[in-house]
Amino acid sequence: MRRSICYCEPNQALAGEIGNWNYVYTSATTLPKGTRFKFDIASTGRDVDWEIPTANLKKTDNVIYGVLENGKSVQATEVVNPNSFAPDFEFVLPQELEAGSSFTIVMGSPPGKGKKAVSETGTRAQCNAQRRRPFYLYIDTTGKRNFDEAEMFSIDIKGNKLNSIRLLTPSFVVRNKRFDIIVRFEDEYGNLTSSAPEDTMVELSHEHLRENLKWKLFVPETGFIALPNLYFNELGVYTIQLRNVKTKETFRSSPIKCFSENNRHLFWGLLHGESERIDSTENVESCLRHFRDDRALNFYSSSPFESQEETPNEVWKHISQNMAEFDEADRFSTFLGFQWEGEAGEEGVRLMLFNKDNKPILRKKDPKYNALKKIYKSFSPKELLSIPCFTMGKGFEYDFKDYNPQFERVVEIYNAWGSSEYTKKEGNTRPITSGKKGVQESAEGSVQKALQRNCRFGFVSGGLDDRGIYNDFFEGDQEQYSPGLTAIIAPEHSRTVLLEALYNRSCYATTGERIILGLYLAGFPMGSEVSTANKPGLVVNRHLSGYVAGTTDLESVEIIRNGKVIKSFDKIDGYSLDFTFDDLTSLDKVALQDKENKKAPPFVYYYLKVTQEDGHIAWSSPIWVDLLPPSKDYAPKRPLKAAKAAPVMQLPPEEEGDVVDDFDDEDEDDLE
Repeated sequence: MRRSICYCEPNQALAGEIGNWNYVYTSATTLPKGTRFKFDIASTGRDVDWEIPTANLKKTDNVIYGVLENGKSVQATEVVNPNSFAPDFEFVLPQELEAGSSFTIVMGSPPGKGKKAVSETGTRAQCNAQRRRPFYLYIDTTGKRNFDEAEMFSIDIKGNKLNSIRLLTPSFVVRNKRFDIIVRFEDEYGNLTSSAPEDTMVELSHEHLRENLKWKLFVPETGFIALPNLYFNELGVYTIQLRNVKTKETFRSSPIKCFSENNRHLFWGLLHGESERIDSTENVESCLRHFRDDRALNFYSSSPFESQEETPNEVWKHISQNMAEFDEADRFSTFLGFQWEGEAGEEGVRLMLFNKDNKPILRKKDPKYNALKKIYKSFSPKELLSIPCFTMGKGFEYDFKDYNPQFERVVEIYNAWGSSEYTKKEGNTRPITSGKKGVQESAEGSVQKALQRNCRFGFVSGGLDDRGIYNDFFEGDQEQYSPGLTAIIAPEHSRTVLLEALYNRSCYATTGERIILGLYLAGFPMGSEVSTANKPGLVVNRHLSGYVAGTTDLESVEIIRNGKVIKSFDKIDGYSLDFTFDDLTSLDKVALQDKENKKAPPFVYYYLKVTQEDGHIAWSSPIWVDLLPPSKDYAPKRPLKAAKAAPVMQLPPEEEGDVVDDFDDEDEDDLE
């Protein structure tokens, strides 16, 4: 039996290329006059998608029309498709189309335009590379829109000309211990490409590397290359640099911190958000590959909204299956999660993360899960993590009055729609704001206000989202910022260990750049709760130390205590900083009192805020100090003589990776 033939001319395109695209359909049977064709370009209307043409042939560029074998043009009609952002384009045959004859759909320059005008008047191809990008053609011989199954055209989208080089590196390494990096050659849209002049050569170098040891690389056909067995033999912060010898351009990796010893690793990922390129709900498999392979994330969480309309049962099942299949220890960790919207103020918007696979989505219409308190009673903290998101978005805010310290271990301080740290009036440089129709900020959801009330949570960051409550933001006048990233510090790369690190608040948030930071108080890392009952010296002195390494030069590094900056390092030479600071203010003079829980001890909290010259920000999770009388079991760990000699032997906590005793504080207390 003869089959119809569908093919494209040309059969491949470069990402973002402007041209004329011909979709040729050769019929296996004779089609009568009046046969109706419906052409679907399968575009969702995003900036990176295939440009949507117009059927108006009076336009001077980007039009669509049909052509018969005799050269006669056929006008297209735009038909609204309720299930698609882009319209369908219908054509009606003005004459019989004999078997073996072709009908061509042209997308690009208007009829009669010469080839020289194509680059100005054609249609722009999509900006992301894709193998066998589909276009669909439906045919109805009756002309009454009773369309049969679709015929499919496909075209390969490849990377365009070489524009930049990206290096994928670990953030933490150990001296003299080997590690691997990946070099990606990308076009202006971030696609892998090998399209570069033949004599293009790249030199690889880094700090402390001798001139005669520089690596020389050529652009491979694959568009990427893995470089194994690199190592650093000196401590410090490094950036690996690639210099295009031909163009003299230099590209830098994100910073790498080299320790003498370290039993922890820094992992980057996204807990809440999706890709601008790929839908994360229906195309979850492609989305996961994008974040794992193209973005080089270490972990990713699904985050569709729980409503039946947003996430039907079959879609949730598909998401669950893919999250389970992609979870791979030491490569890519996945978390099964969803977003749940509760009452504004009392509950807010949540990202719920499960610890295990194949869990049911918790529908708010289900009486068992229509309130947060009911959800918390149905699960244990080991099974479910509840992350308040967008807490300062007016109409969706969360006031933290019913804060649950067992389930709400971390809070989203930032996503692409703004920061919930504090208000714009208080100095927020990335506030939640919009024009007349969008969402404004609500001070009731301020993260700092919650910290002042003794809510104890770590910080994570969200990405871009246009689902659920954010549905109108993308096309509206809501202020949009860069998608954020979450950093987790953990001893191993597995789902269980990463979730445990989140529970322990061993994490921090950035506005999207891989900024390295560490904060320690008396040797205790971020997320810790310390008490003067066991370390009485903290009443007199809180010794803070840490490190920062940015992706560009640093503008300021601020130590914040109880919502106020107590130390700012703002004259920083370069992109890295190691710091120490002693807070010598007596603890009882600055400690806050929990007004709702009178039995709770007075407390202070500290966190680190880093701002780069390019405006990107990072926030460490806080450290808390409770003011309590010395424990009955407390005793000085050393005699006075040993205490005097000990400080010169103290190692910085980032070198040890473990909790370090605060010699000076305890000895000072012993002397008293």
